[in-house]
Parts: sequence; structure tokens; C-alpha cells
Amino acid sequence: SFPTRRSSDLYHSTNPARDGHYRRIVVKSNVPGVKIEYRRGYYAPADFKHSTQDDKERQLEEELASELPATDLPLYLGVAYFRLEGNKFFVPISLVVPGSQIPFVRSSDRDKATLDVIGMVLDNEHHPLNRIRDTVKLTVNSSTEVQKKNVQYDTGMSLLSGKYHLKFVVRENQTGRMGSFEADIDVPDLKAQPLKMSSVILSSQTQAAKKGTNLNPLIHDGSEIIPNITHVFSASQHLLLYYEVYDPARPSASSSAGSGENKSGIRLLTNVAFFQGKAKAYESSLVEITELNARERKAAVFQLDVPLASLKPGFYTCQVNVVDDAGGHFLFPRLALLIRTERKG
Repeated sequence: SFPTRRSSDLYHSTNPARDGHYRRIVVKSNVPGVKIEYRRGYYAPADFKHSTQDDKERQLEEELASELPATDLPLYLGVAYFRLEGNKFFVPISLVVPGSQIPFVRSSDRDKATLDVIGMVLDNEHHPLNRIRDTVKLTVNSSTEVQKKNVQYDTGMSLLSGKYHLKFVVRENQTGRMGSFEADIDVPDLKAQPLKMSSVILSSQTQAAKKGTNLNPLIHDGSEIIPNITHVFSASQHLLLYYEVYDPARPSASSSAGSGENKSGIRLLTNVAFFQGKAKAYESSLVEITELNARERKAAVFQLDVPLASLKPGFYTCQVNVVDDAGGHFLFPRLALLIRTERKG
């Protein structure tokens, strides 16, 4: 008969290091003539720091395919749509990670960190259409200020009108924590809509655009508008609203013949109002466009600048008023936003 193996007979390493190294095992017996068969060694488990690059890449792919969300790293996602031509749209995508959640490492008098980004877009039948894979390198003089703000990654892609599902995974590469975010987006077919309008982007900052050809309508004259997807602003900031109207109506020959003005032009009117409850707290002056200012896309582009110092801190409903005077059509999209008191120190 053979002796029963007890749990106390099992080998347990006293080395807690999770370095992935190979560790040899030697077993000896003081009983003459006994032949011992045993495993000659094993690989220690590896933590994220000691994982190979292939292991790290496989980890991202597995998380992207997982049906369960990753919640170790907070992540937020925002999308919009702008028509390029016909039924083709540019969809800007913004990912936001709180700066307080990113561990920086001091190197050469600067703080550094990297984020890995992977994402995919599925069509209405869950077939993969597009993939995004990128590594973001962050280098700052001091991570203290970054930790008080958000770190944002902006990308985008062209899509036809339709319903899509987006999933993105972001990993910070110091400890390996990951976060994922999923969202559905409906890129509308504007052909049947009497007033064809894009998403409304809220922003408070711009940055120099990367060199090269870019279809992104948020890029103008070498400057890129950075969407604020949290809709949280400080009272000292300016609120920039960006949106577009496509194929606006033109006055008929009979209606324009008598006036002698704007015979072939358009007439779009817009402004923005802020409400707290049912009370109107602020309304901007009216802006009028009589000619397309993005002719290659048959678009009228609006950029409204609202100084938030004129509004008290608090929650608001921002209503964008758009009227196509020649066509007799109008839209009043609404967005929620928060204006907070400026932080001190």
C-alpha cells in the first residue's frame, strides 16, 4: 500500500517574489536505495512588472474580448458625429482617465507615465469593423497638477450612418490596472431630416493639431478643438460650442425676387440659452450665417464663445437654438453642464 499524501507534504515556496523566474528544486532522501521522482523546477508567477511584452499584449486582447467590464481604472468615453459627404460621417472619440488614478515615475527631473489603449467598433450585427491600438506617453514637469485634472485621449474614425457598439480598454503601465467602457452610438441618416445637424461639442480648450491630412472637422487652421465630455467647467473659463448644419434651404426665386437681397444665399440663425429649472439665466446674442463656410462638405459651421464668468456656479441646461429661416425648420438640442467655483491652491 502507498501512504496517503497529506497537504502538509506538498511543496510550498518561501520566496514571495512574483518575478517569473525559473526556480530549481532538489529533493534528497536519507534512506539508502530510495529512488525519488520529482519535478525539477517551476516558473514563479509573474506580476505585471515582470510580464513579457507578449503577455501584456495578450492581456489587453483578452480584456477587450471579455464580457465583464474592467473597473480597476476609472474610464469615461464620449462620441459625436459630423458629416463628411453623402452618408459618410467622421466620429470623434474621446477617452478620459482621472489624473489622480495614473501613477507617474520620476525620471530625469520629469514625471513620466504610459497608457495603453485598445478599442474596437462593432456593427449592428456585432461584426468587428474597426480597431484602434495606441500607446500614450505622458511626460510632465510635475505630476501634481495632472493629478488634479483629467487625462484625455482623442481619436476618431469615419463611419456610414447606422447603429454601432464601441468598446475601449485603457491600461496604465506602472501597476497594470485596467478600465473598460462600452457605448452604443447611432449615426443618423440625415437625408430624411428637414434640418440636418451634427452633434454639439462643448469645449474649453484647443491644442495644436498634429501634422498631416486629417478629416476631423474639429481641426481648423492648425488648431484642434478638444471636446469636454464631462461637461464640467470652471467659472473663469470660456465655453466654446461647435456644431454644423448641412444642406440648409435656399430661398425660392419668388420669395427673393421682391427683396433683392440674398437671392442665392442661405439664412441660418442660432444662439444659446442657459436654464436653471424653468428660469432662463443667460442668453447669447444671435448669430446669422448667409453663406456656407465649409463648402466642400456643404456645411455651415458655428463656433459660439460664451464667457462663463457671467453665470453663477451651479448646474445648467444649455439649449442650442438653430433656425433655418429659408426652410422654416428649427432644432433646439439640450445638454447638461456644471459650472464650478474656481479651485484655489
